[in-house]
Amino acid sequence: MTEIKPLHWKAEPGIGYTVVRRADGGMHYTFTDLTDATVKHWQEFAHEHLLDADRLTRNMYDLRQVESIPEIAVRTAIEVNSDPAARYIRLAVVVANDTVANAIREIAALALAGTSAAIKIFTDIDEAEAWLVRPLDQMA
Repeated sequence: MTEIKPLHWKAEPGIGYTVVRRADGGMHYTFTDLTDATVKHWQEFAHEHLLDADRLTRNMYDLRQVESIPEIAVRTAIEVNSDPAARYIRLAVVVANDTVANAIREIAALALAGTSAAIKIFTDIDEAEAWLVRPLDQMA
């Protein structure tokens, strides 16, 4: 069995997200805001975890509390998702509205081809979880 990588995340004042380790070794992020401080903190945390990525990781981003995604967050997410190690990530993103869903589509479309995470957008967290746990050959 593969050892689960330590999370190395801690709450900080003014940061609008939390993250916990999933049972399958991936991460479950819950965002409450996308302020500059939140985006910067997430960017640093994401890059740290991409450094030694070497196998499929299933991540969940719960953005249901976020009403819109600022341009800086879009640019930062495109940069992080363009890291070659992002290709090891299967990412379910749960949103509450079309504005956020469209921003996620833009991020997925603009990341460097062949290096980005496999991203799917959901409005139901249970459907997102069901997609994440499916075997790779059923990812369409």
